[in-house]
Amino acid sequence: MRDAFLIVGQVMHERLRPVHNRFVYPVFCLRFNVDKLAQLDQWWFGVDRPHLIGLRSQDHGEGRPGPWMRSVLAEAGIAADGEIWLQTFPRVFGYVFNPVSFWYCYDAAHNLVALLADVRNTFGERHRYLLTAPGKAPIKPDDVLQCQKVFHVSPFCEVEGRYAFRFRDSDRFAFVGIDYHDAQGLLLKTAIGGRCLPFDMQHVWRALFKQPFLTFGVVVRIHIQAFRLWRRQLPFFHKPAPPHQPLSHSHSEGSHA
Repeated sequence: MRDAFLIVGQVMHERLRPVHNRFVYPVFCLRFNVDKLAQLDQWWFGVDRPHLIGLRSQDHGEGRPGPWMRSVLAEAGIAADGEIWLQTFPRVFGYVFNPVSFWYCYDAAHNLVALLADVRNTFGERHRYLLTAPGKAPIKPDDVLQCQKVFHVSPFCEVEGRYAFRFRDSDRFAFVGIDYHDAQGLLLKTAIGGRCLPFDMQHVWRALFKQPFLTFGVVVRIHIQAFRLWRRQLPFFHKPAPPHQPLSHSHSEGSHA
């Protein structure tokens, strides 16, 4: 199906200091055209209904993914006349937790003009970072898009510093890299990537059978890694109040590598 594809790969997370901690876990996710969400509904994949695996509009864009994202773009003065694709974990056995979902926003000429990182923490809070290149120019594969960190995610990191995002796609692979810099420099490196496969019953159910507890496992692994860091006596920072604004923009409108 041309309106969606499956990404099967892994997530890597590496802390550089004050102790080194690195882990790699297998994951799979979907990327789909938000305006064609209803068309993804099949007997083997559910949209806005109970199913072993599927998607719910209520999980994304205040329940109206396409119109909501276009309103965000319009308010930011960004062309909202092209396709919008969302990369996210599906619901598995009715449950989902997305630490971060990515919205890929194109103009009418199919230039990538904005990306939105929808970040959630395990406290039930969320914040969105709208990323653009300098001057809102088309985003190129070698661009590094930066924004200030304003949202609490890990109790082992303060709410300070900045994120640097890299997005690279090809016909066969998809990749997102996120580097987090605090006041002392680079602290965390995260990479999410994998093979792009057709959205069909064979590939989706094969991924499901290999990782039947995908989204539940994400939460379990977050807490396992937190426990390991706590045992290694990393400084612990209490959660501050979330930012008043639910959305923030690129720092200095992004930057090039």
